[in-house]
Amino acid sequence: MEKRVVITGIGAVTPLGNDAHSTWDNIKNGVSGIGAGTIFDTDKVDIKIAAEVKGFAPEEFMDKKEARRMGRYSQFAVAASKMAAIDAGIQIGKDVQPERVGVWIGSGIGGLAEFEEQHRKFIEKGQRRVNPFTIPMFIPDMAAGQVSIELGAKGINNCSVTACASGANSIGDAFRVIQKGDADLMITGGTEATITEMTIAGFSNMTALSKNPDPQTASRPFDKNRDGFVIGEGAGIVILEELGHALARGANIYGELVGYGATGDAHHITTPAPEGEGAQRAMKLAIKDAGISPEQVDYINAHGTSTYYNDLNETLAIKEVFKEHAYQLSVSSTKSMTGHMLGATGAIEAIFSVLAIKEGIIPPTINYETPDEELDLDYVPNIAKKTEVQVVLSNSLGFGGHNATLIFKKFTI
Repeated sequence: MEKRVVITGIGAVTPLGNDAHSTWDNIKNGVSGIGAGTIFDTDKVDIKIAAEVKGFAPEEFMDKKEARRMGRYSQFAVAASKMAAIDAGIQIGKDVQPERVGVWIGSGIGGLAEFEEQHRKFIEKGQRRVNPFTIPMFIPDMAAGQVSIELGAKGINNCSVTACASGANSIGDAFRVIQKGDADLMITGGTEATITEMTIAGFSNMTALSKNPDPQTASRPFDKNRDGFVIGEGAGIVILEELGHALARGANIYGELVGYGATGDAHHITTPAPEGEGAQRAMKLAIKDAGISPEQVDYINAHGTSTYYNDLNETLAIKEVFKEHAYQLSVSSTKSMTGHMLGATGAIEAIFSVLAIKEGIIPPTINYETPDEELDLDYVPNIAKKTEVQVVLSNSLGFGGHNATLIFKKFTI
């Protein structure tokens, strides 16, 4: 029999706050974390806005010397993981055996900023000026590696790299590890820090980014006037724990992870399959895995990027999976406030999902002003909704046709 898995700790570094709870407070209140770009040269690109992490001090979470040897995306992951471990009330080696704790942290791109910086040094000043820590600073798996080292976790150590589905896939894959009995606890989620001129140029040239110059209104998922996503950064980490282990130590339980579905579109490198066919199958697999009916889902934290094709096809997918119940659901996109945090986004949205259950609050989609006749669901426009929430489904979709769906449920014995 598969083991039950609960969430006992959360940690985050986001454009809305450098911890999970302040981020959530801003999400509930419809606050945008998007502003003028400061960590990239806005004179070199046609995009001037981003959802940047603000005031992050890595030395508050790790040795300053070690921090200098990490990419920014790894620093975010270490900080969020340490906050999640504290929130869960665990000390590895005391409350849980190191060999029974795994790490599974995804990143879509890794340390691109560090690679770009070192490449410039190589071109301008030659090989001897390249940092000897360049490779571990930018390879995508190193966030998981650094967290393992910093926290002393000796179980499975892995990294899912599935573009914007990386964080959700990592949580789902970590879920399976505990279900099988191969770990008692998993430190899992996603991290990203790739707001660079090169990233922005690439996304902008493929017409994926919003050209709206106003930071506060640029990200407008499901709105008729949406014109692209706003790039963001940060990390979201959850502590997944086997239920019996959590109960034995009297852990605080945010909710239960009950379903995971993952599929591939086999369609196009960037455009979703027509009518979200791959997303449909991911949601159906997750619902089946959770052992629930579609009618039991109360809220969908949508991928909702604010691009034309994503928002249209995700809506069509939801309508196909849920039929008439789609019109009873609340569907919102928190990317309207966080921007699109790429490989971290599914993880931070998993945190929002369990907090929606815990507090009975469905976060809004802000900047929803002009309904699109093709999109006719309840997108929770602009103001959070206070209501009982039993089951939340969270979607993450990535370039390459990656689809990941997680289902969270209110915990009951």
